[in-house]
Amino acid sequence: MGRQRERRFSLRVTAAFFVLLALLMVLAATVVRAAARAFDQRPVWVLALAGVGAAVLLRRVRRRRRLSAARLARHATETLEQAARTAVAALDAPGAREGTGPGAAEEPGPAGVEEEEPYPAEGAVEFEAEIAALCQRDGCSDVDVVGGAGDLGADVVARAPDGRRLVIQCKWYGEENKVGSQDLQRFGGTCFAVHGADLALVVTTSGFTLPAVEYAEQCGIVCVDEEALRAWAAGTAPSPWQEVPAAG
Repeated sequence: MGRQRERRFSLRVTAAFFVLLALLMVLAATVVRAAARAFDQRPVWVLALAGVGAAVLLRRVRRRRRLSAARLARHATETLEQAARTAVAALDAPGAREGTGPGAAEEPGPAGVEEEEPYPAEGAVEFEAEIAALCQRDGCSDVDVVGGAGDLGADVVARAPDGRRLVIQCKWYGEENKVGSQDLQRFGGTCFAVHGADLALVVTTSGFTLPAVEYAEQCGIVCVDEEALRAWAAGTAPSPWQEVPAAG
């Protein structure tokens, strides 16, 4: 009896399913027929209704897409926040704070304390002595500081390692006070004729004006400005006389 009831119930459900399916098919056919008739009579209205329906459908699709984009943006934001927390935690670690962790950079010196630089010196006399010391360091002989009253432009004289006589004028100037052409003209009038220089140099803690450089090039005087002087003192550039080969 139980099996018969179960079978009878399944048959009813199946029959009801097919009945509903048939009704739906009839209803669909009726709707299609009515739509075709309406399209024949009023095609503009049908097209308008179809456009409205398509717009509603498109709006729903777009809304779903916006929701999906917003969900992705929220996930991305959460991921970035988590990465930021991880980075902050790493920076707050004792090794990172104290600079003792792997790859820690070299600790800088005390704030406001600059490394000691050799130039400019405290005065013109000290500057001349420093230039003489550089000449001795780089192998010059017979180095002598002769600057003073009546020096006729020569402050340091020396003998280069290749035997040439060096005559050097030292200009201890401020940064904004450049060596001008008149300074070069006065030195050019004595360095060769009076002091017998094979190579004449003007070394300054400042710079040179363009006319001074042009005059020096015409007379064969070597100009050493602040930048070149620091490179010479640091050993990152050759000595000034090495850049001017001796005459053959």
